[in-house]
Amino acid sequence: MILVDTHAHLDDRKFDDDREAVIQRALAADVHNIITVGTALESCGAAIAIAQRHAAVYAAVGVHPHDAAKVGPDTLERLLHYASNDRVVAIGETGLDFYRNLSPHDCQKEVFIAHLELARRVKKPVIIHDREAHAETMAILSKHGQSWQGVLHCFSGDRAMALQAIEMGLYISFAGPVTFQNAHRLQELASELPLERILIETDCPYLAPHPHRGQRNEPAHVRWVAARIAALRKLSIEQVAEATTENARRLFGLLKAA
Repeated sequence: MILVDTHAHLDDRKFDDDREAVIQRALAADVHNIITVGTALESCGAAIAIAQRHAAVYAAVGVHPHDAAKVGPDTLERLLHYASNDRVVAIGETGLDFYRNLSPHDCQKEVFIAHLELARRVKKPVIIHDREAHAETMAILSKHGQSWQGVLHCFSGDRAMALQAIEMGLYISFAGPVTFQNAHRLQELASELPLERILIETDCPYLAPHPHRGQRNEPAHVRWVAARIAALRKLSIEQVAEATTENARRLFGLLKAA
C-alpha cells in the first residue's frame, strides 16, 4: 500500500525534537510521499531544506492568509525564486481565513490573487486554505480563471461548493476531521464525491484524526483518514490509497521515493 500526505507542516517547532523520526515513522507506515507546506518566507525556506534532505518529501511555498498583511513585492519575488526549486511542487498555502481575521479581508484577497497569478506563471498547482470564507474563496477562483490546477485543502465547505470546485478542475482534500464522530456532513461528502478528485492529508501537527485526536498529528496518521474514507465508501483501504496516491501524483507531479 502506498499513501501520500498531501499537506503537512514538518518545519513546525513541534517537530524540532524528533523530525527525522517522524519522517521515518511515516515511511514505515506506507506514506511514500509527504508535501510539507510553507506558510511564510522562513517556513518556505525550511520546507525546501527538509525536502532536499529527504527523497520522500516535497515542498510547497506560499504565505498563509494570517500573514497576508506582511506581504510586499519583495515577498512575492522571494516566492518566485523559491518556486524555481525542483523540490517545490505547489504554490501555497494561500487563500482566505475569515475565522481568525489576523489580516484585513481586502489584504487577504489581494494576496490570494497574487498567489494564483504566481501559480499560473510558474505552472504549478495551488494549495488553497479556506476557513469561514467559502463564498469569497469561490468568487475569487471563478473570477481569476482556471489556467492553474489546485486543491481545496482540509475541506470544510458544503456539497455545492465541492461540486463547483471539481467542475473547475480542483481536488478536494480530507484531513483528520473526517474521522471525528460528529462530522456527518464531511463524511457524507467523503462518501459521495468522485474518488478521482479526492486527496488525503494530515495538516500536521494539527487536527490529529481519531483515535489520536488531541495529540500531536504526524504524517503516519494519514492512514486513519484513508481508512475512514474507505469505510464510508465500502472500499478497502488499499483501494482508497491507490486512488488518492494516483490523484496526488497527477496533481503535483510526484515521483515515487526510492
